[in-house]
Amino acid sequence: MDITKDMLISDILEKDQSIAGVLMNMGMHCIGCMAASGESLEQAMYVHGFPEEAVDKTVEMLNEIVASKKTE
Repeated sequence: MDITKDMLISDILEKDQSIAGVLMNMGMHCIGCMAASGESLEQAMYVHGFPEEAVDKTVEMLNEIVASKKTE
C-alpha cells in the first residue's frame, strides 16, 4: 500500500522508520511527539506551514523511498 497524504504519521513510520529522519530534516520535528501520531501527514505539514504542492511532492518522495527499499 502506498503512502498517502491522509495517512497517520504513525502508520507511515510503521512502513519505514527511516522516514522519520527524512521528515525531521524537512523541519517537522514533531514526529516524535505523541500528538503527531494522531495527525495525518497532510495535517502535520500544514501545521508546519508547508503548501499543498509540498505535501504532494513529499508523498511522492516517501513512496519512492519505500519502493527503493523493496528492490534492495
